[in-house]
Amino acid sequence: MTTDRTRRASEIFQNAAELPESEREAYLEAACAGDAALDAEVRSLLQHLRAADTFLERPPVRLAPSGVRLDDPNQVGPYRILHRIGEGGFGIVYAAEQSVPLRRRVALKVIKAGMDTAAVLARFDAERQALALMDHPNIARVLDAGATEQGRPYFVMELVKGEPLTEYCDRHRLTVEERLRLFSQTCLAVQHAHQRGIIHRDLKPSNIMVTVVDGHPVPKVIDFGVAKATSTHLTDHTLMTLQGQMVGTPAYMSPEQAERTGLDVDTTTDVYSLGVILYELLSGHLPIDTDQLKRATPETVSSLLRNVEPSPPSSALTRVTDRTLKIAH
Repeated sequence: MTTDRTRRASEIFQNAAELPESEREAYLEAACAGDAALDAEVRSLLQHLRAADTFLERPPVRLAPSGVRLDDPNQVGPYRILHRIGEGGFGIVYAAEQSVPLRRRVALKVIKAGMDTAAVLARFDAERQALALMDHPNIARVLDAGATEQGRPYFVMELVKGEPLTEYCDRHRLTVEERLRLFSQTCLAVQHAHQRGIIHRDLKPSNIMVTVVDGHPVPKVIDFGVAKATSTHLTDHTLMTLQGQMVGTPAYMSPEQAERTGLDVDTTTDVYSLGVILYELLSGHLPIDTDQLKRATPETVSSLLRNVEPSPPSSALTRVTDRTLKIAH
C-alpha cells in the first residue's frame, strides 16, 4: 500500500477498534467505500487485535497476589508498577510509584504492545499534549513523559483516588447545595480546558472523580483520551473525527456529536454533557431512558437525542419520592 493508503487503513482500523463489534461492519462498509484492498487490510489489522485481546485474556495472564498481571512490567523508567487501574482499546493505565527525585504515587498510561500505529500514536500524543496544556486544581495533571525500553510511549499523571461524581454524592447523601458546589467546580475545570483550546467530548460521572483533600471533596476531570483541540498548533497531533465514527458516551452526548458526520463539534458539546450530568445529579435519573438508548442503532441515536423531550427534573424527583413512600408503606 502507498503511504496515504496505509495511513487511511490505520485510521479506519483505529476507529473501528473503538466501536462495539455489532457496529463495526456497517462502519467498515461506509469507511472503505467498496475498496476491497483497503477493506481487507483493515480486517487483517482487526484480526490481529482480536488475537492480542484473546491472548491477554488467557488463564496464564491472571493477576498475581500483588494485583499486577503476570505480563505487566515491573518497572517503567523510574516508576515501579503497582497494579492496573484500567485498560482501553490501545492503552493501559497503571498505579505506579516514583522514588527519585521524590517519592509519590502516580498514574502511568502506556500504549499496549503492538498497538503503536501512527494513528494510535497521534491520539496518545494528543491526549498527553491536551493534559500538559492545562493547569487547574480540578483537572488531573501531567507530571512526566517518556518511552519504555521497547520504545512504547508513556506519560505520567497525577493519581486520582476517588469515585465517580454521582456515586460520591449519593453515597454521602449530599444536599442539593453540596452537589451544586462540586458541579460548579467541575464547570470551572471544563471552562479552563476550553480556554486552553481543548474539548473533552466524553464528560460523564465516571470521568469526574471525587477525591478528598484535607477533609474536603474535590472533583477531578480525567480521561482526555478522545479530547479534541481547537487550537491550530495542535491540529496536526489531534485525531480528527471521521465520518461514521461515534466518539463519546451516548447517554451524555450532544445530538450534534451523535450525528457522526465528521463535522467539527465545538465547546457547546461539553456544555450539553454537563447539563445531562447536572440533571442526573439533581434527579437521580438521566434525561433519556438508558433502555431506549441501548435499543437505538448508531444511526438513530442522534434522532433520539434531538426529538425526545426529557421530563423536568422536578417530575423525576416526584416519581422517586412517590416510589419511596410506597415502599415505606
